[in-house]
Amino acid sequence: MALSNSQYNAVMRGYEERQRLQRRAMEARTQEVYKKIPQIQELDRQISSRAADCARRVLGGDTKAREHLKEDLADLKEQKLTLLKAAGYPADYMELRYDCPDCQDTGYANGKRCHCFERQRLNILYAQSNIEAVLKEENFDHLRFDFYDDTEKVPQLGMTERAYMEVVVRQCREFAQQYPDKGNSILFTGGTGVGKTFLTNCIAKELIDRCISVIYLSSNELFEIFSKYKFGRDSEEDVEESYRYILDCDMLIIDDLGTELNNSFVSSQLFYCINERIGRKKGTIISTNLSMGMLKDTYSDRVTSRIMSNYRVIPLYGADIRMKKRATRL
Repeated sequence: MALSNSQYNAVMRGYEERQRLQRRAMEARTQEVYKKIPQIQELDRQISSRAADCARRVLGGDTKAREHLKEDLADLKEQKLTLLKAAGYPADYMELRYDCPDCQDTGYANGKRCHCFERQRLNILYAQSNIEAVLKEENFDHLRFDFYDDTEKVPQLGMTERAYMEVVVRQCREFAQQYPDKGNSILFTGGTGVGKTFLTNCIAKELIDRCISVIYLSSNELFEIFSKYKFGRDSEEDVEESYRYILDCDMLIIDDLGTELNNSFVSSQLFYCINERIGRKKGTIISTNLSMGMLKDTYSDRVTSRIMSNYRVIPLYGADIRMKKRATRL
């Protein structure tokens, strides 16, 4: 997803500010040199004067003016360089410097966005995901299987919890690496602490690292934004922007669906959100403690139908991993 106009403008203003600061720093270094070596100031004056004279001569039809200027400037610059070195300054001390030499602090190199621009874009995507700090710990690199039982087979699966989770994690990795080619949306179901949120965060980090925009919201946060947008008396620009972004970001994560206070408004907005994002071909990951039957009873047939028709449903099994982790620390 491209940056919004305001985000793009903020990035470009940052480049303009860097250029301004670098010009100011160059001017300060130049004045320092002029004060210490007045001859260099005179040489710079001669360089400017001869360049202006050359321009006048070219306009007057002198075809050899540029060639003569090139010879004169080479001689003056050599004198300048000799004086700088004699005073202990590096050859480029009076030149303009850049934070990123590749694009010269413009954001673009060879007609394409520079790597420094893409790094800033990635930072913005992380910041607006709503889980930037969490993703430093909850990602595929930190995922462990040793908290899943590998001794008894789960009747519904015909395999152990650990073996099943290894399959699920492999599927999630493929989904994140190949999104949206491997499907757009996932529904994680299962009890508390079985790894639903951890897996959504793992996927989120992989997507953001591919410069895919992600926003994470608990179900309570999601419906609070919808409520403020629909019923807020004051027109809050940030609420409107959040509402639009929920519908248009590349990947929306709704965590703990079913923990919010449910009513007809919540059910209708959930259907609208799911349906709208399907129509826009945008991905959604939902985690919930509710079974498919409970989802149907809590919301509506049409919500459940849209999920069943368009989402990959991944049930998770096992005991509360968070309780196991706490027990190991005791």
